[in-house]
Amino acid sequence: MSGRSARRRAGFSLLAVAASLAAGAASAADDAALLAQGKALFIGSATPPCALCHTLKDAATSGAVGPVLDEIQPDAARVATALRNGIGAMPSYKATLKEEQIQALARYVSKATGGSK
Repeated sequence: MSGRSARRRAGFSLLAVAASLAAGAASAADDAALLAQGKALFIGSATPPCALCHTLKDAATSGAVGPVLDEIQPDAARVATALRNGIGAMPSYKATLKEEQIQALARYVSKATGGSK
């Protein structure tokens, strides 16, 4: 194998590593934006706001109607299902939130409670 071929392969490897790092940084930024959107919805953008009923330490809320989310640590799928269908006294948010907002809210709650392990 010539030195030129080895340098070319090394150059491609460096490009692949750089592309992977850039994708990881973009993914982390996307996740941070998703979590920020979810937190905003939890605190007050959703109607009614989740914070009225639920206690969640990360959001500094102390609702007394719904379960303490820090204790039940729901995963994102469980939260999204509850948001779409309602559960107990909790209404469905299917008519008031877009699917992307439901996903952001579900991701935030699961991440903030440790349910997304």
